[in-house]
Amino acid sequence: MSLKIVRKSDDCVMFLKYNGVRHGIKNLSASFMQAHSLIDKIIRLDRNVKRAIAVCADVVVLSTVMASAIYIRLFDGFLAAWDSYVWLILAAPLVSIPVFIRFGLYRAVLRYIGREAVITVFNAVTLSSLLMALVIFFASRSIDVVVPRSTVLNFWLMTLVAVGAVRYLARQILVKGSFSFDFTSGQRNRSAFSTTPVAIYGAGTAGYQLFEALRYRASYRPVAFIDDDDSLHGRSIAGVRVYNARQIEEMIRQTGAQELLLAIPSLSRRRRAELLDYLEPLPLRVRTVPSIQDLASGRLKVDDISEVGITDLLQREEVSPRDDLLEQCIRGKSVLVTGAGGSIGAELCRQIVNLKPSRLILIEHSEFNLYAIQGEIERIVEVESLDVIVTSILCSIKNATQMRSVMETYRVDTVYHAAAYKHVPIVEHNIAEGLNNNVVGTLTTAQAAIVTGVKNFVLISTDKAVRPTNVMGASKRLAEMVLQALSSKDRLKLYGEAFSSASLSPVVSNNTRFTMVRFGNVLGSSGSVIPKFREQIRNGGPITVTHPQITRYFMTIPEAAQLVIQAGSMGEGGDVFVLDMGEPVKILDLATKMVHLSGLSVIDEKNPAGDIAIEFTGLRPGEKLFEELLIGDNVTGTGHSMIMRAHEESVTWEEMQLILDRLAEGLAKPDYVDVRRILIEHVKGYKPQGGIVDWIYRGTETADSQTSGVVDIQEAAKRKRVQ
Repeated sequence: MSLKIVRKSDDCVMFLKYNGVRHGIKNLSASFMQAHSLIDKIIRLDRNVKRAIAVCADVVVLSTVMASAIYIRLFDGFLAAWDSYVWLILAAPLVSIPVFIRFGLYRAVLRYIGREAVITVFNAVTLSSLLMALVIFFASRSIDVVVPRSTVLNFWLMTLVAVGAVRYLARQILVKGSFSFDFTSGQRNRSAFSTTPVAIYGAGTAGYQLFEALRYRASYRPVAFIDDDDSLHGRSIAGVRVYNARQIEEMIRQTGAQELLLAIPSLSRRRRAELLDYLEPLPLRVRTVPSIQDLASGRLKVDDISEVGITDLLQREEVSPRDDLLEQCIRGKSVLVTGAGGSIGAELCRQIVNLKPSRLILIEHSEFNLYAIQGEIERIVEVESLDVIVTSILCSIKNATQMRSVMETYRVDTVYHAAAYKHVPIVEHNIAEGLNNNVVGTLTTAQAAIVTGVKNFVLISTDKAVRPTNVMGASKRLAEMVLQALSSKDRLKLYGEAFSSASLSPVVSNNTRFTMVRFGNVLGSSGSVIPKFREQIRNGGPITVTHPQITRYFMTIPEAAQLVIQAGSMGEGGDVFVLDMGEPVKILDLATKMVHLSGLSVIDEKNPAGDIAIEFTGLRPGEKLFEELLIGDNVTGTGHSMIMRAHEESVTWEEMQLILDRLAEGLAKPDYVDVRRILIEHVKGYKPQGGIVDWIYRGTETADSQTSGVVDIQEAAKRKRVQ
């Protein structure tokens, strides 16, 4: 320790005073911390112990109130003969406590009592006061003591205030018990004062319900309301001021709000997106409460707060579905969904089961995914008391015998074919399996539908099928072409050994109506950028974006599934429907907005001291900057504003069989150079980027080729001819 000589006596006195005050503040702060610890211990006590404490507190309060009520009336007369009124002081809790017990004052959880508790306390105190009046009336006859009649009125008023005040004070201490103050620094102590100050955007019913819910949470503290209604500005709701939207920056300075919760579940998607654009530059983490649909369905409560997602950023409105289109291919029918455990397949199952088919058949090759979706659908059936039979089949769509057997056994009316490999880089590295699953699997499922007399067949396609740059997109376009070719024939000879057995006629009738529905990315699907970005932000970055100019179309999974069902009902045979995806979203802008709405900033040239960096990793194999929904410009509208009919070029069934023969031969060798050539020749607009990166193909190359990761197709073909 080093000592400092203080020359002036005044300075010495000031120094000693300062240290004395400082030590006193530290002791006071320590006392607050001890009180905080005591409150936590009380909260953790057994419920019966806490009830006993409440009863004891009321005994003290009632006795004190009765003594005070008599004293206020008699003053010195009470002090002179106080022993004559002891019986009355003891009678007060003996009469009142049983009444309080009967009214349930000790059953309520103090931390969660609300306005209804005021009525209960009023009724209990009023009844106990009337009983005390009777006790005083009958006791006065046998005891020679004068009890003024106004004593009962005093007792009623004072008990009403005291009992209510004790409960309110206990509630405030228990709810706010985690609050503390760091007196040594003059600032809130984050370790003790653990709540986050939040502002609520929306002072309506949902906003107030959220406010009430947050008051009982130790992690949030509502400090302000924000609302567009001018009549509310400057007013107070439950002691919290209402600000104008233009006063948000002022509100942040005055209240220290760190988060903003959007409590306007009925707000349109477009208005919500505009609001988020306005809030983006502000230093607030923005979160939302559930939509009005989620609240109405009971799936979520108003205090189920979530992060702002891209759904909130999409500036497009959902269109109400047409019930006739939703039910046409489903109600009372046997419906089969392939890929039932995937993102789209699972949502199709959820919506289909609520449309009351007679049976819902789930086809899935992943055991875990099948188990998960089966349990979910069965719970929906049980909760909603639906008369729907749920059948789960574990199989591959490439298994012709099993697919045909399932459709035949359960007399399937409608098939929604959602099974597909859709992750672009993975399919690019696994060409054979991608083509077999997406093309051959679709062909197998479609021919099984024809043989078993399925009436409706709907293929879930993708915008990547339009002028594709990758195998996944080319495979999905080829799958579309297969269905278009099948639709061109009323009677046809089926393709493949599995459908040329003696049990089948050489030529079969085709009564199946094939429909294809093409759309872009869906939010929350496997491989979606949204969960990835959110995780990267949570970990402190960096956010990885493939290219600064890359854009994508986005749609919510429920909306996409709903439109798929409606489009499937509109088909006439061989139709390619395109969903209105709205405006494409720039992925870099999306990442930037997600950072800002998390209350953070992006590290860039203008802000080198930001929170989250954005790094560009380069386009992945087969990935392109812009996606399209139409191959040509030949498109017409339909009876639904969000569904368009595309008129695409197609080939005959005979030509398609030749293409399939060549493709099967190339995959069997395997000869990926020839496979690529076939796709280039027959899938319009297919322009692969770079060389073949299939893992098996690359395994046959030199170490140099493996290191580079890209094999030139012409060089590969040249080496093949030399061999």
